[in-house]
Amino acid sequence: MPTAFEAERSHRKPARTTRIVVGLLAVWLLCSSSLPAQESPEPFVRRTIPDGIEYGLWNRTDSAPAPVLFVLAGTIESTLGKPYFRQCGNELAEHGWVCVTIDLPCHGTQAVEGQPTGLSGWSDLATRKRDFVAESNARLTRVLDHLIESGVADPERIAACGTSRGGFLAIHFAAHDKRVKCAAGFAPVTDLAALSEFRAIVDDPFVATLSLESRIEQLTGRPVWIVIGDQDERVGTDRANVFAQKLTAASRAKKQDSRVELNILPEPRGHSTPPGSSKRAANWILRQFPKSGDRDVRRQLASRFSDN
Repeated sequence: MPTAFEAERSHRKPARTTRIVVGLLAVWLLCSSSLPAQESPEPFVRRTIPDGIEYGLWNRTDSAPAPVLFVLAGTIESTLGKPYFRQCGNELAEHGWVCVTIDLPCHGTQAVEGQPTGLSGWSDLATRKRDFVAESNARLTRVLDHLIESGVADPERIAACGTSRGGFLAIHFAAHDKRVKCAAGFAPVTDLAALSEFRAIVDDPFVATLSLESRIEQLTGRPVWIVIGDQDERVGTDRANVFAQKLTAASRAKKQDSRVELNILPEPRGHSTPPGSSKRAANWILRQFPKSGDRDVRRQLASRFSDN
């Protein structure tokens, strides 16, 4: 039989437990109310060029022609609205760079009702032998034409970057349009055959024509920067390594300096951008453009456009 004291203590346990729980809940509410609100999208503007192609613009601070970084990841909102996908654009903004993006194929306004979206959409298009890479390049080139003609972009300071599928298209864009002086890929797809979405058509020769290896001829001697984690099974660390080695070999065969830089960094999360990568990429891009922050050059360009 329990003593009276033990019975009383046993009886009081639930009450004490309740008070502890209530107290902890109150502390949690107090602390959570003082935490910063969930990150909201950074402001950016949507614009449309005369032929109807929509693009996003971020960090346009004055009317002078500015260095432009094409940033590719997914939709306009998800790319320019999130620091993670803006990548080195965050650091380059401090040097006067403007970030520009479009909806990728099968994303946002480029999705077609009743058809697969995202990477599954890319696989579907490849099955139908539709070159969505060429279509993306054409849209990006028309946007770049417009940015230069309207005085937004400094035509001598154009770069591209992207994350995963966006990195794939950013490097393709650099191969396609020589005005893009350099490209950076963050955990980029280099070969679509590595993706699970392409498993059913992995041996289709058309898929190989869309790989970055198929553009090595256009990329030889061009500045290309890649970072990828050492355990990226989603897009393939080994495939990025093979692409970089083949690009170096092709440059050497042409007696050109190899300008590809491959960074394989520890990343236990797998398919993710290793910490510190955006700052590394920003510094690398700035080195490709001496005096990229020269405001006098921008003012001269602004004067030239205002006289026309």
